[in-house]
Amino acid sequence: IGTNGNPIISYWDGINLDLKVAACKNPTCTGATNSTIDSIGDVGLYSSITIGTNGNPIISYWDGINLDLKVAACNNPTCTGATEGDRSTNATIDSNGAVGSDTSITIGINGNPIISYLDATNGDLKIAVCNNPTCTGVTEADRSINTAIDGSADYLGQYTSITIGTNGNPTISYYDTTNGDLKVFSPWWMVGGR
Repeated sequence: IGTNGNPIISYWDGINLDLKVAACKNPTCTGATNSTIDSIGDVGLYSSITIGTNGNPIISYWDGINLDLKVAACNNPTCTGATEGDRSTNATIDSNGAVGSDTSITIGINGNPIISYLDATNGDLKIAVCNNPTCTGVTEADRSINTAIDGSADYLGQYTSITIGTNGNPTISYYDTTNGDLKVFSPWWMVGGR
C-alpha cells in the first residue's frame, strides 16, 4: 500500500519482457496508471515491492538475460514520469553467478532494504543488505553486502519471503528443494541490516 493509501503493484510484462508498476488510482484499484520501470533485456520476473522510508516504492527483481539481482528505487510514490530514468533508479545488486530469482524485499529497522533471493549457481539462499535506503552506489559493493545464508549441500532458497519480526530481526521462509521442506530462518545478527 502506497503512502496515498492506494495499492501499488510490481509485475513482469511477459509480452515486452519488462518490469512494470501499476499505481492504483483508488483503494479498490478500479483504475491504475501503468509505467515501465526497466525495459533493458528480459527483466522483471520474481519482483517484490515495498515502500521505502522516503515514501517511494522500491522493487527487487530478476534480470533474466544477465541472471542478476536488480533493484529499482522509484523517484516518486507512484513510479511515474516521462522516461524510465524519471521514474526510478535501477541498479544491479548481485551479479555473482546465476542469482536473483525468487526475490522478496522488506525494509530493515535502519531504513535500508533487505532482500532474500536464490543463488541458483550454488543452490543457496542469499540475502542482500543495502547500504542505503535506495540501494544506490557506484559499485555493487557500494550498494549492498551480499551473504549466502545456508550454504549446505542441499538446494535451498526457492520461493523466499522476508519480513521484519517484532524483535527487529529479519525472518525468511524458503523452500528446501532437496528435502522437500519449508524452512524458516532468522539471521538475528542482521538487525536492521549490518
